[in-house]
Amino acid sequence: CTIFNTYSQMKLNPSIVAFYLWIFCKYLGVHAFVSSFTKIRFHLSSERFSKEGDKADIYNMNSCVHPNSLLPGDPSLILTTNLDLGEKKAEIMKGISEVIAAATKKPESYVSVCVNDNASVIFGGTDAPCALGNMCSIGAISMESNGEVQKGVTELLEPFGLDAGRIYINFFDVPRANVGWKKATFAG
Repeated sequence: CTIFNTYSQMKLNPSIVAFYLWIFCKYLGVHAFVSSFTKIRFHLSSERFSKEGDKADIYNMNSCVHPNSLLPGDPSLILTTNLDLGEKKAEIMKGISEVIAAATKKPESYVSVCVNDNASVIFGGTDAPCALGNMCSIGAISMESNGEVQKGVTELLEPFGLDAGRIYINFFDVPRANVGWKKATFAG
């Protein structure tokens, strides 16, 4: 707001200022600011404009933003294990999907899970039951959510003989521009 008050006092067109500020942030990759900025509407003081109709919102920035950039984003997990999940594999994958959605607070419709079972994997030099995973998400990687996912996935695999100390899941917070979907990225 301070930026806009300053520019207002300088009698610059606020729509142009807002547009160039948005372009500048987009160029620098300041996605968090741009994302929150799109939801803000600024009103200038009445002394700047003579009639109410001129006191319009300074840009509906959503019209300049790619629709993908307003979506919740991607949580995905690729899990490789030497366990044989047999006929329960689809059920386990669905369970993992539910765990991720609950932990990340993202819609399950955005969650993707890939489980490669019966794989050649060793952990600590032995081929005893183990699992390795990589989870990526846009903005939902945190100590709390990571712990919930780790616990939930481990509990789903324990009935198949997995010991809680033989599973690693690496968690990666991915920028919107690095996640592709619908022939574009979540940044646009």
